[in-house]
Amino acid sequence: MIWKEKTVATKSRVQFLDITTMVQSEVANSGVQSGVCYLFVPHTTAGITINENADPDVVRDMTHVLERLIPQKGDYRHLEGNSDAHLKASLFGFSCMIPIVNRRLDLGTWQGVYFCEFDGPRQRRIKIGILTDEKE
Repeated sequence: MIWKEKTVATKSRVQFLDITTMVQSEVANSGVQSGVCYLFVPHTTAGITINENADPDVVRDMTHVLERLIPQKGDYRHLEGNSDAHLKASLFGFSCMIPIVNRRLDLGTWQGVYFCEFDGPRQRRIKIGILTDEKE
């Protein structure tokens, strides 16, 4: 397995950052023709998701609904003031897996990979694991 770590900079408290091109570049540079790409976010107030990246209103809708479901201010006991970020990150999850076919992420036509920031702005890390299923 090949592991890389990349840093991403977020610019707002809640941000869905399209990292598809960055991840695809790592897959292409790995030389792996066929396999799996694992993505892991080592943070408790950020996550990862795959969703439509053609219409920016999808991200706007997700952000809007999240704020209604899990508001920033609430009856939270966590003293840091970012309980909503922990809840949102847990809801989205901290990892995903994408097939690699012909040196490309095998995403659907409208799919993109998003780093989900819920407690920014910050410098964040993402771990990219690339595993080949080719016989050596």
